[in-house]
Amino acid sequence: MTALGEPRREQLLNAADRVVRRDGPGASMNAIAAEAGITKPILYRHFGDRSGLFQALTERHTVGLLTAIRAALAEPLERREQVEHVLDTYLAGIEARPQVYQLLTHPEAGDPDGVGGALAPALRQIAEEITRAVTAQVDLGPDGPLLSEAWGRAITGMVLAAGDWWLENKPCPRARMVQALADLLWGRLAAAAPLPTPPAPAPEAAEAATDASDRAE
Repeated sequence: MTALGEPRREQLLNAADRVVRRDGPGASMNAIAAEAGITKPILYRHFGDRSGLFQALTERHTVGLLTAIRAALAEPLERREQVEHVLDTYLAGIEARPQVYQLLTHPEAGDPDGVGGALAPALRQIAEEITRAVTAQVDLGPDGPLLSEAWGRAITGMVLAAGDWWLENKPCPRARMVQALADLLWGRLAAAAPLPTPPAPAPEAAEAATDASDRAE
């Protein structure tokens, strides 16, 4: 397979993205090649086959979704605001590109192991990010590690299923769906005390730690 320089790779993936958003997950290589202004054999030479092209496209979108969720979890917000912000970030991400989301979550007939399962690794990472955020911010007592892990995975699965239903049926605006999901999550989270924030290191200690790290390298 011919290696692509990043600008050219992005051009081809952008063309594939436009066609998938227009035609859905069944978008053809002919249509993608035409959109990119190249012949289909050239597209195959760059990505190997249709699965290779779609895998590259889905990886780009899952990385973007994970990055957005991670940033939302890191926002210095009140707990309820952060819950709603994370939920809204996910729903906004799938709402913006529903055809790409369908490509990520629903494999084509006869291709159960294809790109349709590409969202699974990103969902595991999102669950891990939520687990870390709960562990770092919420006092859940002696069962904290177990509850953080269980909640991280349960929240991710719940939002995936609810988001899938919401995107297909659109029974309400996104803001109302965010409120509905946040209300369901809020009971135990609201009752739990926040963990104390570790004090920032003194400037002298931080400088000494940096010097020690530099020497180690």
